[in-house]
Amino acid sequence: MPAYNAECYIANAIGSILGQTFGDFELIVIDDASTDSTWGIINEQAKLDSRIKPIRNSSNLKIAKALNRGIEVAAGRYIARMDADDWSYPDRLLKQYEFMENNPDVVLSGGAIEVCDDALSFINKRQYPQADAEVRETIFFCSPFCHPTIICQSDALRKAGGYNESLEVAQDYDLYFRMGRLGLLANLPDCVHRLRTHGSSSSMLRGALQERNTLYIRLKAVVEYKYTISRLGKIYLLFQYLSSFIIPFRIKFWLFNRIRKAT
Repeated sequence: MPAYNAECYIANAIGSILGQTFGDFELIVIDDASTDSTWGIINEQAKLDSRIKPIRNSSNLKIAKALNRGIEVAAGRYIARMDADDWSYPDRLLKQYEFMENNPDVVLSGGAIEVCDDALSFINKRQYPQADAEVRETIFFCSPFCHPTIICQSDALRKAGGYNESLEVAQDYDLYFRMGRLGLLANLPDCVHRLRTHGSSSSMLRGALQERNTLYIRLKAVVEYKYTISRLGKIYLLFQYLSSFIIPFRIKFWLFNRIRKAT
């Protein structure tokens, strides 16, 4: 769980993990040099539960480097993600652990989510493609996972190289392509997570950069990672490139969420 200036939410996020029905885990919380009371809250929580492993960066490293630091020290067979402003259902880890144990060829999996407002009030449910073939059909059109729901085989995650620290945004999307070279990808149909949305989300504030990085990652997947892209995928990639010069990102972001809501 990486955290930066999350004092309003982090106690609730940590509490949702400590309250899991699956209890054999370590919760690595990386404070990325917060300037508010986040670090103090993390330490107070750690005093109450020894499963919390607090780490504090001396300077703000940004999310990719913060996540890689957590991966370096993680001791578990699996590594699961969580954001400092979200909330996980109590049976999340149990369901994901059992799924990974029963499907050893799967190197990364996620689950369905409830999209919520700033107060974690329900807005809509979002499903993701479940089987590996469905994930790969989707991956060139949109991200096939909700990042804070993923769980990975630790060895595979390290073999893939962790998160690309040269990418300021969309590091998770790049990771999915690299993990997909090592094994199968999947999503649970179960809703495991509540995703908090608010005005400071990176999707809105850094949307144009995210779109450029997404285009770069998709091209890299074809050229470097040797993924096969369908004809429709090629057309969509071209459309996305051309539209980046014509259609404001805010309009595309609204349209994308409308489509996701409908599905």
